Amino acid sequence: MSNHSFKRISVIGLGYIGLPTAAMFASRKIEVVGVDVSQHAVDTINQGEIHIVEPDLDMVVHAAVHAGYLRARTAPEPAGAFLIAVPTPFRGENHDPDLSCIEAASKAIAPVLAPGNLVILESTSPVGATEAMAAWLAKARPDLTFPQTHGEASDIRIAHCPERVLPGKVMQELISNDRVMGGMTPRCSALSAQLYKTFVTGECVIASGPRVAEMAKLTENSFRDVNIAFANELSLICDKLDMDVWELIRLANRHPRVNILQPGPGVGGHCIAVDPWFIVSSAPETARLIRTARQVNDSKPAWVLDKIHAAIGAHLMAHPQQTAADVTVAVYGLAFKPDIDDLRESPALDITRRLAAGHRGPLLVVEPNINALPKGLEGARLASMADAATAALHVMLVDHRQFRTSVRPSGHVVDVRGVW
Repeated sequence: MSNHSFKRISVIGLGYIGLPTAAMFASRKIEVVGVDVSQHAVDTINQGEIHIVEPDLDMVVHAAVHAGYLRARTAPEPAGAFLIAVPTPFRGENHDPDLSCIEAASKAIAPVLAPGNLVILESTSPVGATEAMAAWLAKARPDLTFPQTHGEASDIRIAHCPERVLPGKVMQELISNDRVMGGMTPRCSALSAQLYKTFVTGECVIASGPRVAEMAKLTENSFRDVNIAFANELSLICDKLDMDVWELIRLANRHPRVNILQPGPGVGGHCIAVDPWFIVSSAPETARLIRTARQVNDSKPAWVLDKIHAAIGAHLMAHPQQTAADVTVAVYGLAFKPDIDDLRESPALDITRRLAAGHRGPLLVVEPNINALPKGLEGARLASMADAATAALHVMLVDHRQFRTSVRPSGHVVDVRGVW
């Protein structure tokens, strides 16, 4: 099967992964139909504009739409290959994986499937999700055959090819990073590799099946989560022992085989804060270190809030004529990491919302990457660095580049990123 089989590709889910992926295929002069449940996203893309912030993405989308290679719809159309890039959150106290978006996407594309189609799950998923998707498709289309029953002879090919890109560098990393292909049969894997080689210059590595491909992505993010938890735990220990954690890490990292990461307000983003729970859910008795790392990182926002409240208390002791309602607090950064607008699972946003709910005085939010405050911050005000300069308490949560060169402001400071 040569590339002519992929005359049209459909990408289901036009978010932080789906839209850049759709734009990449379209930039290679392949017809791409993007599908999203959001009418706003669809309308924005069809005007050649984007509804998310990602460097260079706007130019690629603009060019692809105006050249006629990319269009967005709210309902799927027939295509040679379908890439599903929808959210996979978790639910409840036990962090059970929620596959409802994958199930909805499967049911949406099922009516337009035809023999020879390739369906790829890109969403980061718990082990077994690709097979669950295959089962939903088979149930919806009993007239077609699928790899779980017909192997290499099936009408429909199915694979899992997880994304592994860094927000802020998606357009480069989509091209240059290696990709893992986990097809339900060797032919499914080979076709997936052929499709991605349209734009991927990294290696397309074939896994033995979809389950190990799913686990590989979860393992990558859990590795990072465990290492961040080590840094965050060090910051708690240094606080108790009255040491500067930044100095400590700088000194320890002079060892040629030590590379400790930087602590922060917790861990955010849709990947590192979520994916380890998928491993825990699949092996709850065994995944002890991974679970503990998650708990360390999840507990950091509460620790930061305690620091903020202690700093407000220290200010009031120094100014006995004031009450908490007189104390202006400035918070720097809401995104889950520096220099992006992505607020998903952001510990900085979580801390700021909890602060807004409990602090009686003015709350200023300095976040240069957004134009409006998200829900839960109705009492706060989006402010510039100049506006925030006179605040009594300054809380550094995300070290955006605008902040990294700033001088330590006057007043009390809680800095969880080591900027000041």
